[in-house]
Formats: sequence, C-alpha cells, structure tokens
Amino acid sequence: MSSAITHVQKASIAAKLGLQAGDVLETIAGEPVIDQIDYQALTAQEDFIIEITRQGKPMSFHVRKEDWEPLGITLDQSIVSHPRSCHNHCIFCFIDQMPRGMRDTLYVKDDDWRLSLMMGNFITMTNLSDSEMDRIIRRKVSPLYISVQATDPDVRVKLLRNPHAGDIMDKLRLLKDNGIRFHCQLVLCPGWNDGEVLLKSIRDLASLAPAACSVALVPVGLTRHREGLAQIKPYTRDMAAELLRTIQPMQKKFLQDLGTRFVFPADEFYCLAGMPLPEDEEYEDYPQIENGIGMLRMFETDLRFAVEDYPVAETAPRRLVIACGTSIAAQMQRWCDQYAPKGTTVQVIPILNRFFGESVTVTGLITGGDLVDQLKDVQCDEILICRNMIRNEGDLFLDDMPLNDVRQALPAPLRIVENTGEGFWRAISGLEDM
Repeated sequence: MSSAITHVQKASIAAKLGLQAGDVLETIAGEPVIDQIDYQALTAQEDFIIEITRQGKPMSFHVRKEDWEPLGITLDQSIVSHPRSCHNHCIFCFIDQMPRGMRDTLYVKDDDWRLSLMMGNFITMTNLSDSEMDRIIRRKVSPLYISVQATDPDVRVKLLRNPHAGDIMDKLRLLKDNGIRFHCQLVLCPGWNDGEVLLKSIRDLASLAPAACSVALVPVGLTRHREGLAQIKPYTRDMAAELLRTIQPMQKKFLQDLGTRFVFPADEFYCLAGMPLPEDEEYEDYPQIENGIGMLRMFETDLRFAVEDYPVAETAPRRLVIACGTSIAAQMQRWCDQYAPKGTTVQVIPILNRFFGESVTVTGLITGGDLVDQLKDVQCDEILICRNMIRNEGDLFLDDMPLNDVRQALPAPLRIVENTGEGFWRAISGLEDM
C-alpha cells in the first residue's frame, strides 16, 4: 500500500536524505505502510531502508538514526477520517437510539483498533481479520480498550447481535499470550448481562490479569427513540446501590490478590444510588477516566487545589445559574454551596433531556433547544454550562442549534466552562479563563 508524502520537515532526517513532498512511499524496512500505526512502528527502528517512487522512478534511502528520532515526513492518509465501521447491531447501541435528521457525523459507528490505541475508543474485536490480529501482535499495540459486555459466548452474541461475537475470551487470551495489555468495558443492561452473568464476566477477565488492566462497569444509556429495539430496563436507585454493594468486596479481594481493585463502577452509579464517591486513592491511577470512571472525584480534587491556588474570599453580589444533567445536579449544588465565595449565589438547574428522553441524564447530551426552553425565564447575572455540551469546534449543540443562537435566546450572558475543577472555580469566582 503506497502513500504520497505531503510534507518533509525542514532539517529533518528525511530532508537531509533528500526525500521530497510528492514522493510516493512504497515500503519501510521491506514492509508496506498501511497506516500511521505501521509508520510509527517501522520508523522507530535505528537502521532501515525506505523505498519510494519519484515521478515513476523507484528510489531507496538508507536511514540511520536513534530510535526516538522522528523521520520528519507527513503522509496523505488519515485513519481518523476513515475509521473501520462496526459489524454489530448491539441492543444498547446509542446511535440506533438517536432521532433522524441530525448531522451525518453523529451516526458514524466506528470499531477500529487503531483508534482504540490512539484515542482510547472502545472496540468489540468482531471485525478483526486474522491478518489484522497478527498486525496488532507484531506491532505490540498496547493498551487497547475493549468492549466485552459479557464473557459468556451466548450472552455476548445476543447483546451484540453478531453470531461471531462469542469468541471474545479466545481473542483476549491471544492478546495476553503475546504481551498486549487491554482495558475492558461492560455496558450493563439489566436482565441481560447483570447478576451472575456479570460476576462470571468479572472473574473471567480477572483471570487474564495483568494483561487485563481494568474493567469499567457502565450503565446502559436509553433514549426515548427505541422503536423496534429490544426491551431493556433502566437502572433504578435500588439497583445501582445493590450493584455497588456487590462490587465493593470484590474490589478489596482483587486488591489483595492482584494489587489493583481491577473493577470500577462508573460515576453514574454513585449519583443514581445517592452514595458517596470513592476517595481519590481508590481510583488508583484513574485507568478509565475518559470513560466516566472517577471523573467526579478528580473534578473535586482539582477544585480543592484551585481554591487553594486562586483564593477568592468574597465577590461583589452575583447570581449564577449552572445548567447541567439531572444525574450530577445534586452533587453540583453541594460543590456550589461548599465552595462558592461569599457574595456569590449559585442555583443549579437540572435540565430535563426532552430531546433524547428524560432517562438520559448526563450533561454532555443536553441540547441547545432544551437549554433555551428550560432557562428562558431564569433571573441571574450569568448562566454557566459545561463545554462538553458543544462539539469540539465550539459552534454547535447536538441538536445542531448554533451556540450563538442559544446565547441570543437566553435571558442572561452565557459562559462556557471547562470540564475541570479549576475551570469551575474560576467561573463561580468570576476569574478570567487562562
């Protein structure tokens, strides 16, 4: 597989060798370069041959460098823009529960091990060919993030609605045997993969430690757009509390046997159950923070440090409104009551998610339309929302409502707050963003 070189960095090893933009890269160390994974792995060597084609003429260059030195070329391919698609039809797939008519990028179902390595995306491994599994092993791709859901073959086939989904333990053992580390996720669907099925899954995955580094327990997300989909019950307060009581002794046993608590329930379970968050040390090195595991604890720890680093004892009288998801609202109000400077009054308003359905309680899935509808009558000096409500470009909410339209429709100035304890402290204290 050949790729055009689009740029050669000045004074780089490639530039000194004479490589040029427009050259077509054919092989590195005798191997074709499929993507950036291959490129990074092959150019990490200290001595190798690069073969190119320049205006139809084959050429080769002998590279000698330190293993850490970059070669200095940019290729014309991007695995992020062309991710490998999912081959499953999971009964809990959030994309299948979204309304029609949203922007196309929201309906992309990726299941790409390269994005798992580079960005922490979770994969199911059901679309891996033997050659791709071999490439993962040869390239020593580690760590991967794997959506297991259940180790019982029959249950996993039913959950993923894929007849080839039942061999997950065989694939994970192959990764372990070849020194590949991985983090696991179990999206819990009451009546499907909880109870004894869950306990079996945890024990099976623990048997693969230390290659299996951690297991995240995440509650299923259910919207109101589930016409024709499988019946799944949402977690209740009592169910969440029972799950946490079941997992706690397992964590203690794993800590004794494996040196890690290994299995970590998502923050949503603690919010739903109304139970206190674990302490900072109980999350160890926060192995799955991007998966919502320990994010609230890290937020509060960061908040305490920010209060110490940027002390504000009192402000001019200010009335703030914080709009957030219903699951975090009570915790958010406690933080405001505890940390807001004297003179600042903060009201937390939980936004009911009418776009996706009120069973969707997380802040990041709140839409512009719901914000405008439920905040149109508030009286305050400033409205605060978390940045994760809008896409990375900073211009649109999930319902495609432009940020500027929301600003104009709200009765008070809108401030976008970084999803960190420091960002929160700077906002409620009236400090400028850094």
